[in-house]
Amino acid sequence: MRMRLVLTAVAAVGALAAVTSPVQAAEYTSSLKIKGVQYDAPGTDSNKCSGGNTKNEYLTIKNYARSAKIDLKGYVVKDAAGTKYTFTASHVLEPGDYVKLRGGKGTNSDAGNVVYRQNCNFLWNNDKDTIHFLKPGGAGADSHAYTKRANDKDGNGYIGYHN
Repeated sequence: MRMRLVLTAVAAVGALAAVTSPVQAAEYTSSLKIKGVQYDAPGTDSNKCSGGNTKNEYLTIKNYARSAKIDLKGYVVKDAAGTKYTFTASHVLEPGDYVKLRGGKGTNSDAGNVVYRQNCNFLWNNDKDTIHFLKPGGAGADSHAYTKRANDKDGNGYIGYHN
């Protein structure tokens, strides 16, 4: 009986720790990872399609594989509120290559390593948010929660990951 009580107490403490611990980046086995996010576009926020600065808000996704090419088609980027962008076209990343997923409207370019969301609304909150990067089947590829105060020490609106 004593052993059962001890195990129950240990399990309860473990569950409490899991509930109260701060949000950390989940570790996934994907070679595609979030390299960084410009969550706060420089200047005064303006989501006007003409003359706004949503194109200056971007997420950089990098292929950290040593030899595998990876196609982004079907991958999803999503924020904490569930707003999402799905890579609907083929965009192949060579090993070590990256792509910047930018807000605003523009022409996607494999050579220029850029994909536009074709949406002039900002995706990332300027104070805090969570970035989810999902594989085509919905499994997690990478995820990061941030707060401006805790993660952006120099205040430039950019946070780097997996450098």
